[in-house]
Amino acid sequence: MLGIDVLESNGFAPIRGKSIGLLTHPAGVDMHGTSTIEVLRHAPGVHLVALFAPEHGLRGEYPAGANSLDHVDARTGLMIHSLYHGTGTRPTRAQLAGIDAMVIDLQDIGVRSYTFVSAMKVCMEGCFENGVEVVVLDRPNPLGGLKVDGPPLDPQLVSYVGEFRVPYVHGLTIGELARMAKAAPDILKISDAVREGGRLTVVPMRGWRRSMRWPDTKLAWVPTSQLISSFSAVEGYAMTGLGTQLGGFKSGIGSAYPFRGISYHGVHFEALEKELQALDIPGIDFRRVSAPDPKTGKPELGLYVEITDWDLWRPTELGLHLIRLACKYDPRTFALATKSELSVFQKCLGSMAFYNDVVAHGARVDVEAYVRDWQTKAQYYQQQSRRYWIYK
Repeated sequence: MLGIDVLESNGFAPIRGKSIGLLTHPAGVDMHGTSTIEVLRHAPGVHLVALFAPEHGLRGEYPAGANSLDHVDARTGLMIHSLYHGTGTRPTRAQLAGIDAMVIDLQDIGVRSYTFVSAMKVCMEGCFENGVEVVVLDRPNPLGGLKVDGPPLDPQLVSYVGEFRVPYVHGLTIGELARMAKAAPDILKISDAVREGGRLTVVPMRGWRRSMRWPDTKLAWVPTSQLISSFSAVEGYAMTGLGTQLGGFKSGIGSAYPFRGISYHGVHFEALEKELQALDIPGIDFRRVSAPDPKTGKPELGLYVEITDWDLWRPTELGLHLIRLACKYDPRTFALATKSELSVFQKCLGSMAFYNDVVAHGARVDVEAYVRDWQTKAQYYQQQSRRYWIYK
């Protein structure tokens, strides 16, 4: 049972008799697939007065990074307030006027640079500053609660693609991250007095355990954005999202296999396959796939990344090697990138040490040394993060 299901089963007790706002998106549905918007619109004793949208919009209508504007929702007649205008923004006092509590129902994918947890965090800041209670309806981390991996976030790189100083794959639910934001200093960009005085209620799930990946929940996956249309893409985002951000590596084959298919223009897929297989990365393998090129209709060839052993799989390891290989295939990879592209890459990666090393040494960067170091730090992080756990 998702947070919205538990809320309904309890008669909407935390929000009964209140005027509420709702921050959500298309994946904000109950266990039967009914939109949380509709559930709350018809909830007895609950007055839904405004809707709030993160990146990609309330209905998933905007591509990544696109500005969205406030407008009236044609389906409900309610005002939709955008909290994304190229980057995240807090709800304002005017937008929160007449709202007693903000309900947040967003499906995260367990990767730090995916912005829905950032939307929750900045929404909490605006609500707490204006005396509005926050109610987070919890949802599964699709990658489970035991897989933690990748670079921690350097403090100077905190941004909307990294509002929490956690490893790239963080192993927490959105409700647990909300608890972290409320309890830990220096996460919410508000005074400690306002943070400590803010009212947060997390409605936990029932039946979810940390060992559960998305398929174990038996829930249907609702696309969280245009390219995260399946659980397969969720896994792929953690693996190739960093490695295909700069340089010649491409995510997807044609318009198929988003984040799971990879290719490099100018390098034959057989040569790429040989190079990747030689890395002998634990827990993954590669198979050849083809899909029509969207422009020409001709078959486009590439490699699909298979996860062969979940326990051995270190999600970000492949992406780091792709960055290194991009420098091997074209030593100008970083020199050709714009200042803006480099800045976004730094913020998503989260590690200036690795960034500076790969810029300086290119294909000679020691990826394995960073992987080992970050694995040690991830174990320490996971022990420390237990204080925010809701589930075992």
